[in-house]
Amino acid sequence: MRTHEELLALFDHEMREHARPDGPGVRVERDGPVVRQSGGPDDWNGVVWSSPTLDEESAGAAVAAQVAHYEAQRVARGVTSFEWKLYSHDRPASLADRLRAAGFAPEPPETLMVAAVEDVPADAGPPPGVELREVHDEAGVRLMTEAHEAAFGRDASSLRDHMLARLAAAPEEFFGLVAVASGLPVSAARMELCAGTGFAGLWGGGTHPAWRGRGIYRALVAHRARTAAARGYRYLQVDASADSAPILARLGFAALATTTPYVYRIAT
Repeated sequence: MRTHEELLALFDHEMREHARPDGPGVRVERDGPVVRQSGGPDDWNGVVWSSPTLDEESAGAAVAAQVAHYEAQRVARGVTSFEWKLYSHDRPASLADRLRAAGFAPEPPETLMVAAVEDVPADAGPPPGVELREVHDEAGVRLMTEAHEAAFGRDASSLRDHMLARLAAAPEEFFGLVAVASGLPVSAARMELCAGTGFAGLWGGGTHPAWRGRGIYRALVAHRARTAAARGYRYLQVDASADSAPILARLGFAALATTTPYVYRIAT
């Protein structure tokens, strides 16, 4: 059984320092002390890892280099913003201050939570009247999109396009679920299966306000845990919101760190 410190080190090594592209047409590259992903305007663009050797003397130059890179990506590929995904154990201690001084704006922090697959209860089913459907095609993705828009109250067309592209390019790395009640999508979630690693990432999990508190989120986690186990993954990873973190803790997930998205809007 790994300690929390060992799990965090494994996560940093496999999922950050050696990150894989999360969609077609994007690339992951190392630029000195950082690893970043670059894609088009509908892709996730940003820094996923910074070296533990980054210090007070080198941090300013590293931040400036990434700003320059993504500003060039606006001209080349139409990128309008990017994110520096800062974890609570990243160094130097002043990195958050340096990001704010360079024009980055922090968004609400999330909690990095990890569980061994075998420790997650996998027997929870949906409540009466709710059916879980696995997503394998465009129609399923559109149902997931409708569920996300109902859950979060905002347009999810960029997420829809990302899921469709991922499903077309690497269906073995995409797993979607939608919860349907009376023919309507009321919740949805997905899992990204990172080939060559021990981690499967859980994303989404948004539920229509009228259907919250009935166990749908727990059922979505359980279904994905069963699928991850069947495909040989050892760990589940979530960037948990304040709402989902307590539920995940009850399901066996441990908090390893916090992560804060620092977003830079590129001037036009």
